[in-house]
Amino acid sequence: MKAVVMAGGEGSRLRPLTIRRPKPMVPIAGKPVMEHILNLLKRHGITEVVVTVQYLASNIEDYFGNGSQLGMRITYSREDVPLGTAGSVKNAEEQLTEPFIVISGDALTDYNLTELIQYHNEKKSLATLLLAHVPNPLEYGVIITNEDGHISQFLEKPSWGEVFSDTINTGIYVLDPKIFSYFERNKPFDFSQELFPMMLRQGDPIYGYIATQGYWCDVGNLSEYMRANADLLQGNVDLTIPAQNIGGNIWCEEGAEIHEDAQLYGPIYLGRDSKVRAGAIIHGPSMVGSYSIVDERAQVDRSIVWNNSYIGDRAELRGAIVGSSTNIKSKAVMFEGSVIGDNSIIQDGAIIQPNVKIWPDKEVEAGAVVNTSIIWGSQGRRGLFSRYGVTGLVNVDITPEFATKLGAAYGGILPKGSVVCLNRDANRTSRMIKRGINAGLPSAGVNVYDINQVPLPVSRYYIRTTEAAGGVHVQVSPFDQRVIDIKIFDQNGLDINKTTERKIENLYFREDFRRVYLDDIGAIDVLSNRDVMGHYLEGFNKVVDHEVVRKRKFQLVVDYSHGGTMEFLPAILDKLGCEVIVLNSGTEDAVTARSQDELTKDMQRLATISAALNTDMGIRIDPSGERISLVDDRGRILDGMKLLAVMTSLVLRRHRNGIVAAPVTAPSALQHIAKRYEGSIQHTKVLPHALMTAAAREGVVLVGDGGGQFAFPEMHPAFDGMLAIAKLLELLATFDMRLSEVVDDLPTYYMSSAHVSCPWEHKGKVMRILSEQYRERRAKPIDGIKIDLGKEWVLILPDADSPLFHVFAESVSNEQAQALAEKYARVVSGLQQ
Repeated sequence: MKAVVMAGGEGSRLRPLTIRRPKPMVPIAGKPVMEHILNLLKRHGITEVVVTVQYLASNIEDYFGNGSQLGMRITYSREDVPLGTAGSVKNAEEQLTEPFIVISGDALTDYNLTELIQYHNEKKSLATLLLAHVPNPLEYGVIITNEDGHISQFLEKPSWGEVFSDTINTGIYVLDPKIFSYFERNKPFDFSQELFPMMLRQGDPIYGYIATQGYWCDVGNLSEYMRANADLLQGNVDLTIPAQNIGGNIWCEEGAEIHEDAQLYGPIYLGRDSKVRAGAIIHGPSMVGSYSIVDERAQVDRSIVWNNSYIGDRAELRGAIVGSSTNIKSKAVMFEGSVIGDNSIIQDGAIIQPNVKIWPDKEVEAGAVVNTSIIWGSQGRRGLFSRYGVTGLVNVDITPEFATKLGAAYGGILPKGSVVCLNRDANRTSRMIKRGINAGLPSAGVNVYDINQVPLPVSRYYIRTTEAAGGVHVQVSPFDQRVIDIKIFDQNGLDINKTTERKIENLYFREDFRRVYLDDIGAIDVLSNRDVMGHYLEGFNKVVDHEVVRKRKFQLVVDYSHGGTMEFLPAILDKLGCEVIVLNSGTEDAVTARSQDELTKDMQRLATISAALNTDMGIRIDPSGERISLVDDRGRILDGMKLLAVMTSLVLRRHRNGIVAAPVTAPSALQHIAKRYEGSIQHTKVLPHALMTAAAREGVVLVGDGGGQFAFPEMHPAFDGMLAIAKLLELLATFDMRLSEVVDDLPTYYMSSAHVSCPWEHKGKVMRILSEQYRERRAKPIDGIKIDLGKEWVLILPDADSPLFHVFAESVSNEQAQALAEKYARVVSGLQQ
C-alpha cells in the first residue's frame, strides 16, 4: 500500500517558528515531525510515499530527497495554489491506482496503521477515517458513528452547543481510488468538509475506526507543539527517539557533551555536538538542538532550544522556545510561553515576559523588559472572540495598540475600498479604543464612516441600509465597568459568524497585516448623529403606527440606565404622545455597568415608582439600546421569558399564521400561545447571531432571546429596544389591552435552571456520553442536548466561554422543575469522574 503524506501546511499559528520553515519541518526530539510520521509508515510496511507540498516546498524536498536515506521511495506532488486536502491528493491520482492511506505530516501519532488498514478491508469501505476521543473537540471535525462503525454524521469545527461527541477526525484515512471520481482536478476540494459529507448523503460505505489505544497530537499551535515534545520525551508516544539513552531519561546524539558539574533532570534530549557547560541546570521535559550550547550556570526548565543556538551564562528559560541560530545572552530571562524566532539576539539581562513572541532577525537591547511582541507582536491569546465580541480589561487586555491591530486584521479580510461604520458608547475608554480601530482600518485600505455614538440598533440599521461592508461598535461591558466589548458586524448589521471570526483571528495571530500603499490608504468621514438618526427614523416611522399609540396617551416611567438612547428615545416617545417620568438620564462618563444585584435593585425601584404613580408600565432600556425590561401596570416585574411570552401573544394576535423565532431554552408556553393564534415557534441556538439570522427567514414576524432582546424583521433583523418599546405600545393600543391583562392571559409554565462547573478537557466527553445515553429521548438537535420527558424537558447546554454547563428544565410545578434541574446537574457532574 502507498501513503500520501499531507505536508503543505503553513503553520500560521506556530509563528514565528514557521516563518522560514513549513509546519511539517518543526522539530520534535531533534527530528522534523514529518520524519516521525515517515518512520511510523515504514514500521507498518509502507515504504512508497507521495508527499503533497505547497508552502516552502523546497525545504521538505531538500531534506528528505527521494527517501533513500530512510529506506523509502518518496515522490512529491506540488500545489501552486492551495487546493484543499482532497484537491492536493487529486494531483497525485495517477500514482494512486490501489487503496492508499492519507496521513498528516504535521501531527505526531503512533496509531496502529496495520489495524486501520485491516478494518478498511473487512468493511469493504470506500473511505475509512481514523477517529479518536479528545478532551476539547472544538477545533476538529466531530464524527458520529453507528454501532457497526458506519459514519452517520459530520460536524466540522463545531461550537460547544453543537458538540454531540468528543470523537474527532484525526485526518488519517484509508481511501479507495474510486473517490477521485467525485471531484475535478485543479479545483479546491476538502475531504472532511465536502467529500465525506457528499459520500454520506449518497449512502456510500464510509466507516470510522475509533482508535482505543495510541497517541495523536495535532501540532497546531505553540502550546500543542510544546506538549508533543514533552509527551515523546516522557514516553507517552510509542515512537523511537533518534538518540542514545544514557540513563535518567537523557537522550544524547553523537558528540553531545555534558560537564560533570552540570545538573540534568530528565527527560531531556541533547542534539548532535551540543554542549552543557559547568553548573548548568536543565529540567525536563526539554530539548536542546544540535550544535547548541547551554553555558555555565544557565537554567533551562521545560523549554525547547533549536539548532545552533546559544544560552548564555546564568540565563534562564522557563517554559520557552528558542529558534535556530539565536543568542540568549548572559542573565537574560525568558518566561512561560515566550518564543524567540531564528537569528535573533537577546542581549545581557533582558527579560522576555510571558507569551511574548520575537520575530526572526530581531535584537533586544541589554536590560530591556519586553512586554509586547516585536515586530507585529500579539498578546498570545487563545482566541479573540467570545459571545460578547472581543472583550477584555481596559488598558490590560484591550489597549490602543491591540485595537489598532484588530482594526488592521478586520480590514485585511475586506476588499480594499470597502466601507466600515465605527460607533461607540459615551464612555471615554470606548472613545480611546475606537480611535485605535479607526487607525488600523485605513492602513488596510478600508474607508471609515465614523458615526460617533448612536444606540447600537441605529448603528446596525445604518450598516444594513447603506453601502457599508460591516461595522464595529465599542462599549463598556454592561456587567463590568473595567471591561470593554468590541462588537464586529457584517454587511447586514448582524454579528459576524464563526467563519469570519476565524478569518480575523488567523490574520491577527499570524500578524501579517495588509499594509496598503499611500494612494490606497482609507479615508475617514465623520457623520453627524442627526443624519444617522434621521436615516434610522425613516425606517422606524414606516413600521410604527404613531396615530394609534397617540390616541392611547400612555403614561410611562422610563429608566434610561445612563445609555445613549437618552439622546433619541425621548423624541420618539414624545411623537408617540407618551407622558414620561425619566430616570437615570445622564450619559457623559456615567457608570453604566450593573451587577445582577444592582439590576435587581434597579427593577425593584422602577416597580415601586411605577406603582406609586399608577402608570401604564415601567421600562428599563439597557445602555446599548438593545435590551428592555418591564414592570406592568400592577407593579409586577416581568422576567425575560415572561416578556417573550407577552410579545409572542401580542404579535401573533396581529400576524396570525406568523412564525416567532425563540431559543431552545424558551418554555413550552410559547407553543400553546402560537397554537392559539394559528402560528408557530421556530427554535434556534441561544447565541445572538443565530437568533438574528433567524429573523431573515420567510414568515418570521418576531425574534426574542428570552432575556429582553427583540427583533422585528419588518424593519431589520437586529435586536432593537427602542423599536420593541414602540411596537409593544402599538400592539397594546391596537387591542385596547393593559399589559397586566396580557400577562394574566398567558399559559402557566414553570422553569428552573442550574449550572455545573466542568473542566474544558471533560466537556466533549460529557456531551458524547449524554448523547449516547439519551439517544432515545433526545429532541431534534439544535443547541446542546435536549431531553424530551413528555410533560417535562431538560436542556443541557455547554457554555461557549466558560468551563461549565447550563441546565434548563421545565415541569408541571416550580418544585418539580427545580428538582429536575438539580437532578441533571448531578448527572453532568457525575459524568466528569
